[in-house]
Amino acid sequence: MTLGRDAIARLVPHHGAMCLLEEVLEWDASAIACRAVSHRDPANPLRAAGALPAVAGIEYAGQAVAVHGALITQGQKPRIGYLAALRNVVCRVERLDTQPGDLVVRATQVAAESRRLLYDFRVESGGSELLKGRLSVVLVSGAEQ
Repeated sequence: MTLGRDAIARLVPHHGAMCLLEEVLEWDASAIACRAVSHRDPANPLRAAGALPAVAGIEYAGQAVAVHGALITQGQKPRIGYLAALRNVVCRVERLDTQPGDLVVRATQVAAESRRLLYDFRVESGGSELLKGRLSVVLVSGAEQ
């Protein structure tokens, strides 16, 4: 099942230009793949000095993880998650905005404990890996927000 940008915006706290993902291409209980086109937008809020650095791909991955969490917990009380740690991040390009093709953002859940999630992520364009790494998310309940 694919989901468009409006459906994504209803699932996550990122709205307006900060909702970076265009479409969920596929997902299951352990992984998600999303498509993004916002890296080419001159008004992208993550641009600095007119450029979108490759490390901005971490935010794309974080949003894919947030969408995945919302999809796999449908019907449950939503939980807020905070990026807690990054490991093994490798950028193979300096900038994302120079990529002419769409971005494909993949996130795979490696571990999930009651309040901690661990995901491997990869950002690709045109079949080439642009960025990869591992991120940790800490969840808080609605009462702790």
